[in-house]
Amino acid sequence: MSAAAGEDALSGKPAAARRPAARFARRRAREFALQGLYEWLVSRTDASRIDAHIRELDGFAKADSEHFDALLRGCIAQAQELDAVLARHVDRRVDLLSPVEHAVLWIGVYELRHCLDIPYRVCINEAVEVAKSFGGTDGHKYVNGVLDKAAAELRPHEVSAARRAQAPRAAKPRP
Repeated sequence: MSAAAGEDALSGKPAAARRPAARFARRRAREFALQGLYEWLVSRTDASRIDAHIRELDGFAKADSEHFDALLRGCIAQAQELDAVLARHVDRRVDLLSPVEHAVLWIGVYELRHCLDIPYRVCINEAVEVAKSFGGTDGHKYVNGVLDKAAAELRPHEVSAARRAQAPRAAKPRP
């Protein structure tokens, strides 16, 4: 089977079979980035020390390390900018968010701003799933609402096109 026939040229595996592993690796990267960002928010430990510590954790080898690097280092480097976006969409001061919700929201906003290859709905859904795993009881609902508003600001064309496509079609008038 050739690459043109649906085979991944690098792995030799069918492209469809490779995708779930890639999605899993990105999900793991988000989970590890969340842990590192939580540590940074709570202790302000040096990012390099956090990075080294996280890489030693069980299961890190299954994570997308490039995505992890982008999330951890990008969120820390752009903390003020990410907080400025969040401040426009949260119902309290950003510094009053729980560290888990704060870190998940950073990841979501970072992906919305910089990972344009990831559809906005995937950015939101992945953040919601991570919040379900690590956050408080209804934290995922809060994350969903905030990121939905942030997506409309950060990716207005993509969001409006998706909303137009989902709008019920008006019935055609009968002659």
